[in-house]
Amino acid sequence: MHEFHIPAMTCGHCASKVNTALKRFDAACDIQVDLSQRKVSVRSGEDRAALVEVLSEAGYPPA
Repeated sequence: MHEFHIPAMTCGHCASKVNTALKRFDAACDIQVDLSQRKVSVRSGEDRAALVEVLSEAGYPPA
């Protein structure tokens, strides 16, 4: 399980974009979003660096 703090994720639309970007990269991943803490937990077989790159390219770089 990878956890990311995403300061730019401030609303439901942002959370949806984060979810979509991750699912496009790894359709089998399991995503849990905690919008109030701006945190995303991702269960994926992909490595952390690749997930960080996907989030960054979507405009939501982890802190």
